[in-house]
Amino acid sequence: MSQIENELMADLAAAEAKAWESLAKYKFMMFGYWAAIWVHQNRVGRFKRPNPWQSLVRQARMQIAAAAKSPLAAVGAGEDVSPPSAPTPQDTPAIHEVSAAL
Repeated sequence: MSQIENELMADLAAAEAKAWESLAKYKFMMFGYWAAIWVHQNRVGRFKRPNPWQSLVRQARMQIAAAAKSPLAAVGAGEDVSPPSAPTPQDTPAIHEVSAAL
């Protein structure tokens, strides 16, 4: 391998490590940044390495497919999915009542 290829391979490894680290810290924008750098380095270097996030993509696609079949399937069986209760006009005090209380 040439020196340029070695440097690209090192950059590829660094980008992958930084992407995983960002994902582990819930820094999704930085994950996307480093994943894109990895894809770019992989193409420029013509390494043809398989995408290290392929299993994550498959999992996301499965979640989308499950949600499309049943809107409640993505939430889970025993979880409460009712919307939060909104105050009704009877429960909400009138403006003059709030002002008088102050």
